[in-house]
Amino acid sequence: MGAPARKTQPGKRGWARRCAVQALYQWQLTAQSPSMIEAHFLAEEDLQKADTAYFRELVHQIPARVTEIDTALDPLLDRPLIQVDPVECAILRIGAYELMQRPDIPYRIVLNEAVELAKVFGAEQGHRFINGVLDKLARGARPVEFDALS
Repeated sequence: MGAPARKTQPGKRGWARRCAVQALYQWQLTAQSPSMIEAHFLAEEDLQKADTAYFRELVHQIPARVTEIDTALDPLLDRPLIQVDPVECAILRIGAYELMQRPDIPYRIVLNEAVELAKVFGAEQGHRFINGVLDKLARGARPVEFDALS
Protein backbone atom coordinates (compact mmCIF):
# COMPACT_ATOMS: atom_id res chain seq x y z
CA MET A 1 0.00 0.00 0.00
CA GLY A 2 1.41 3.42 -0.97
CA ALA A 3 1.94 6.41 1.25
CA PRO A 4 -1.21 8.46 1.97
CA ALA A 5 -1.75 11.49 -0.21
CA ARG A 6 -0.33 14.57 1.42
CA LYS A 7 -2.47 17.70 1.54
CA THR A 8 -0.30 20.67 0.73
CA GLN A 9 -0.95 24.09 2.16
CA PRO A 10 -1.30 26.95 -0.30
CA GLY A 11 1.70 29.21 -0.80
CA LYS A 12 1.63 32.94 -0.21
CA ARG A 13 -0.11 33.61 -3.54
CA GLY A 14 -2.59 30.83 -2.82
CA TRP A 15 -3.48 32.44 0.50
CA ALA A 16 -3.76 35.81 -1.26
CA ARG A 17 -6.24 34.26 -3.69
CA ARG A 18 -8.24 32.69 -0.84
CA CYS A 19 -8.54 36.03 0.92
CA ALA A 20 -9.29 37.76 -2.39
CA VAL A 21 -12.22 35.39 -3.04
CA GLN A 22 -13.71 36.45 0.27
CA ALA A 23 -12.97 40.13 -0.33
CA LEU A 24 -14.43 40.07 -3.85
CA TYR A 25 -17.47 38.22 -2.58
CA GLN A 26 -17.95 41.04 -0.07
CA TRP A 27 -17.44 43.65 -2.80
CA GLN A 28 -20.00 41.95 -5.06
CA LEU A 29 -22.65 41.76 -2.34
CA THR A 30 -22.12 45.06 -0.55
CA ALA A 31 -20.71 47.37 -3.25
CA GLN A 32 -18.23 48.68 -0.68
CA SER A 33 -15.12 50.24 -2.13
CA PRO A 34 -12.13 47.97 -2.67
CA SER A 35 -10.10 50.24 -0.40
CA MET A 36 -12.59 49.81 2.45
CA ILE A 37 -12.64 46.05 2.01
CA GLU A 38 -8.84 45.92 1.83
CA ALA A 39 -8.56 47.92 5.06
CA HIS A 40 -11.01 45.55 6.77
CA PHE A 41 -9.04 42.50 5.65
CA LEU A 42 -5.71 43.98 6.66
CA ALA A 43 -7.10 44.81 10.12
CA GLU A 44 -9.32 41.80 10.77
CA GLU A 45 -8.13 38.82 8.72
CA ASP A 46 -4.99 36.76 9.10
CA LEU A 47 -3.04 37.82 6.03
CA GLN A 48 0.31 36.82 7.52
CA LYS A 49 0.37 33.69 5.32
CA ALA A 50 -0.56 35.69 2.21
CA ASP A 51 1.31 37.73 -0.36
CA THR A 52 -0.37 40.99 0.66
CA ALA A 53 0.81 42.85 -2.43
CA TYR A 54 -0.87 40.25 -4.62
CA PHE A 55 -4.01 40.35 -2.46
CA ARG A 56 -4.13 44.13 -2.94
CA GLU A 57 -3.63 43.77 -6.69
CA LEU A 58 -6.54 41.34 -7.00
CA VAL A 59 -8.86 43.34 -4.75
CA HIS A 60 -8.22 46.58 -6.65
CA GLN A 61 -7.59 45.46 -10.23
CA ILE A 62 -10.50 43.07 -10.61
CA PRO A 63 -13.13 45.70 -9.72
CA ALA A 64 -11.27 48.23 -11.91
CA ARG A 65 -11.42 45.79 -14.86
CA VAL A 66 -14.72 44.08 -14.07
CA THR A 67 -16.38 45.12 -17.35
CA GLU A 68 -13.50 43.75 -19.42
CA ILE A 69 -13.37 40.55 -17.34
CA ASP A 70 -17.13 39.97 -17.44
CA THR A 71 -17.21 40.63 -21.20
CA ALA A 72 -14.60 37.90 -21.68
CA LEU A 73 -16.49 35.47 -19.42
CA ASP A 74 -20.07 36.06 -20.70
CA PRO A 75 -19.88 34.07 -23.97
CA LEU A 76 -18.31 31.11 -22.15
CA LEU A 77 -21.10 30.73 -19.58
CA ASP A 78 -24.23 28.61 -19.82
CA ARG A 79 -26.22 31.31 -18.02
CA PRO A 80 -25.97 35.05 -17.40
CA LEU A 81 -23.13 35.97 -15.01
CA ILE A 82 -25.67 37.51 -12.63
CA GLN A 83 -27.07 33.99 -12.11
CA VAL A 84 -23.69 32.46 -11.24
CA ASP A 85 -23.17 31.80 -7.53
CA PRO A 86 -21.38 34.87 -6.07
CA VAL A 87 -18.48 32.79 -4.73
CA GLU A 88 -18.00 31.08 -8.07
CA CYS A 89 -18.28 34.45 -9.79
CA ALA A 90 -15.45 35.80 -7.62
CA ILE A 91 -13.32 32.75 -8.45
CA LEU A 92 -14.04 33.10 -12.18
CA ARG A 93 -13.09 36.77 -12.05
CA ILE A 94 -9.79 36.00 -10.32
CA GLY A 95 -8.98 33.30 -12.86
CA ALA A 96 -10.00 35.48 -15.79
CA TYR A 97 -7.95 38.40 -14.48
CA GLU A 98 -4.88 36.19 -14.12
CA LEU A 99 -5.32 34.70 -17.60
CA MET A 100 -5.80 38.10 -19.19
CA GLN A 101 -3.44 40.31 -17.18
CA ARG A 102 -0.78 38.06 -15.67
CA PRO A 103 1.03 36.17 -18.46
CA ASP A 104 3.80 35.47 -15.94
CA ILE A 105 1.49 32.91 -14.29
CA PRO A 106 1.17 29.78 -16.47
CA TYR A 107 -2.41 29.04 -17.49
CA ARG A 108 -2.30 25.59 -15.87
CA ILE A 109 -1.47 27.16 -12.52
CA VAL A 110 -4.32 29.65 -12.95
CA LEU A 111 -6.74 26.79 -13.66
CA ASN A 112 -5.44 24.59 -10.84
CA GLU A 113 -5.64 27.42 -8.31
CA ALA A 114 -9.18 28.32 -9.40
CA VAL A 115 -10.29 24.69 -9.13
CA GLU A 116 -8.80 24.45 -5.63
CA LEU A 117 -10.59 27.66 -4.61
CA ALA A 118 -13.85 26.23 -5.93
CA LYS A 119 -13.31 23.03 -3.94
CA VAL A 120 -12.77 25.08 -0.77
CA PHE A 121 -15.45 27.75 -1.23
CA GLY A 122 -17.79 26.69 -4.04
CA ALA A 123 -20.71 24.34 -4.47
CA GLU A 124 -20.16 20.57 -4.58
CA GLN A 125 -19.49 20.35 -8.33
CA GLY A 126 -18.56 24.01 -8.77
CA HIS A 127 -14.94 23.15 -9.51
CA ARG A 128 -15.99 21.43 -12.75
CA PHE A 129 -17.88 24.52 -13.88
CA ILE A 130 -14.94 26.79 -12.99
CA ASN A 131 -12.47 24.52 -14.80
CA GLY A 132 -14.62 24.34 -17.93
CA VAL A 133 -15.14 28.10 -18.21
CA LEU A 134 -11.52 29.05 -17.50
CA ASP A 135 -10.21 26.33 -19.82
CA LYS A 136 -12.24 27.90 -22.66
CA LEU A 137 -10.95 31.35 -21.73
CA ALA A 138 -7.35 30.10 -21.66
CA ARG A 139 -7.72 28.75 -25.20
CA GLY A 140 -8.69 32.22 -26.41
CA ALA A 141 -6.56 34.36 -24.11
CA ARG A 142 -3.36 32.32 -24.40
CA PRO A 143 -3.51 30.29 -27.61
CA VAL A 144 0.25 29.94 -28.03
CA GLU A 145 0.81 28.80 -24.44
CA PHE A 146 -2.28 26.58 -24.52
CA ASP A 147 -1.27 24.85 -27.74
CA ALA A 148 2.34 24.39 -26.60
CA LEU A 149 1.43 22.77 -23.27
CA SER A 150 -1.78 20.89 -23.91
